[in-house]
Amino acid sequence: MKTFSKTDIGRKREMNQDFVYTSEQPVGILPNLFLVADGMGGHNAGDYASKFTVETLVALIGEYQSRDPKDVLSRAILETNRRLFFNASSDDALIGAGTTLVALTVYPGRAIVANVGDSRLYVINNGIRQITKDHSLVQEMVQRGEMNERDARRHPDKNIITRAIGADESVMIDFFDLNLRKGDQILMCTDGLSNMLDDEEIRLTMEQERDPAGQAMRLVEKANENGGMDNISVVIIDEI
Repeated sequence: MKTFSKTDIGRKREMNQDFVYTSEQPVGILPNLFLVADGMGGHNAGDYASKFTVETLVALIGEYQSRDPKDVLSRAILETNRRLFFNASSDDALIGAGTTLVALTVYPGRAIVANVGDSRLYVINNGIRQITKDHSLVQEMVQRGEMNERDARRHPDKNIITRAIGADESVMIDFFDLNLRKGDQILMCTDGLSNMLDDEEIRLTMEQERDPAGQAMRLVEKANENGGMDNISVVIIDEI
């Protein structure tokens, strides 16, 4: 397995509220762990939410002894959500704190993905597939047939998300069980990338570089060239 991660403040934000975590080594019963979180809230709340979520999640996963990886991820995410919600409810400085989350663990030939919010996970191999489904107001409008994907990219409310870690006392988590084949690459990213580059631009940009480090650097560079309107975070997993 070959991996690389990068996070960047972008060109418009005053601080980076994204937080990423990668471990090619086991975390608890999981053989590896990759996390991407995009914080939301006030000046400090979003930064706190993403960092707290990732660090708490890693600690909890390390403690749980269940042999079912999906059960471990679910229990850890739900407990992390509960703790963040309680902290934000108890501190005026953290009002509105919340974060997106994409979590991934990879096994030979398969991967398990958990998702809350509008950060994304793609599989790239002679094409590009978005695996996660955005939990956003605009995406719900697309699913109801009220808007097409092209118009959704330009909609002024595209950043309003309908699910987030810490927003409520409990949270619904989407799980995806992926079958992987030789040549697949996995890309995890915040919307600071996906709002600046469409899927085909992401695929073409990755094809221009040979290794995950070069791909990640070029994706961030391209997102900034296209405006860099938000923090940009990417995690790339190769040679699965």
